[in-house]
Amino acid sequence: MLYDDFYVKSLIQTIEDWPKQGISFRDITPIFSDPKGMRMVVDAYVHRYIASDITHIACIDARGFLIAAVLAYELQKPLILVRKKGKLPGKTISQKYALEYGEAELEIQEGAVKAGDEVLLFDDLIATGGTLLAAIKLLTNQGANIKEVAAIIDLPDLGGSQKLRDNDIPVFSLCAYDGE
Repeated sequence: MLYDDFYVKSLIQTIEDWPKQGISFRDITPIFSDPKGMRMVVDAYVHRYIASDITHIACIDARGFLIAAVLAYELQKPLILVRKKGKLPGKTISQKYALEYGEAELEIQEGAVKAGDEVLLFDDLIATGGTLLAAIKLLTNQGANIKEVAAIIDLPDLGGSQKLRDNDIPVFSLCAYDGE
């Protein structure tokens, strides 16, 4: 199925003042209740990465899990979960970071990746880049290389995708809300 930016954007809802005053939250959950939209999004990523040399797909808690799990299945790649602190069993390493509306901490299991692994890092949205940069640090501290960061939505006005590019991390998103 061909990707249709207009169709996918028509599914994404904007929730004003959530999770706090002044934030325009881009809600991707309607994509999951629309089989055509879900297929379109998944197929776009499968076609992009089917011939790539990625060895693992890492995804960020929690909306990043939804597409990344399907993508890992379709591409037959291991899925690495990057979760909020206290959600993973076993030995973990953690990284604090700033959000556009607060502070948080991510964890990954020790040994989830190793030197030489080529990782696609997936999240639902790129905002200020803090979450993704923390995840990148967790993965690269274990020796992995980040091949690309992928997201459904980029919010370039918030500067996250530029921060990633400034750190020599390639970025791909299906759609962007620039100045909207």
